[in-house]
Amino acid sequence: MTVGRKLTDSEGRDKWGRSRRLPPLILLTDDVRLPDPAAAVSRLRRGSAVILRHYNTPDRAALARTLARICRRRGLRLLIAGDWRLAAAVGADGVHLPEGLVRRGPGAWNAGLPRRPGFLVTAAAHSPAALFRAVRAGADAALLSPVFPTASHPGAPTLGVLRFALWCRSAPLPVYALGGVDTRTAPRLAGSGLAGLAGIGGWTGGGGKS
Repeated sequence: MTVGRKLTDSEGRDKWGRSRRLPPLILLTDDVRLPDPAAAVSRLRRGSAVILRHYNTPDRAALARTLARICRRRGLRLLIAGDWRLAAAVGADGVHLPEGLVRRGPGAWNAGLPRRPGFLVTAAAHSPAALFRAVRAGADAALLSPVFPTASHPGAPTLGVLRFALWCRSAPLPVYALGGVDTRTAPRLAGSGLAGLAGIGGWTGGGGKS
């Protein structure tokens, strides 16, 4: 599957003047819709990233260690959602900040401790204001959603291609498209200025739309 490479350019420098080091594709785990994330992660293309959510899993740390091993073996980057201590414990490559954590301001996600070189921080966003808060919280990129109708929130309002492109181009940081993104809808985002694509199962054969 090559949609991510067609829509994004991972070489050179981006429009924010920084060297590109962002993965073109991000897989988000989900307790209900992706009950076996290890299998889905094993199908990802090298250079992609994984965000471990699975907030309600009893032994989340064990799952994190399992995914960390798979990611290291397959050349993937692992981010832990909402828990920088767990990320540090398993040697993850970064953290993902839910929007509620972003609203708490800079330093909330890591108690003000310095982050190691190469540590990637992404943040959830649902509005232009949230994109600017993500920057202030120290995020390297934001996952903006929902772009298209989603299986997890049927009937919920969506951004659509035009609004997503407008917010993406005016954002102060790189933006990923999240929500209903799969091999069928992703080509509609060509030219939007996105940094990459994010979803639960849109390109792993494990669940259709995110």
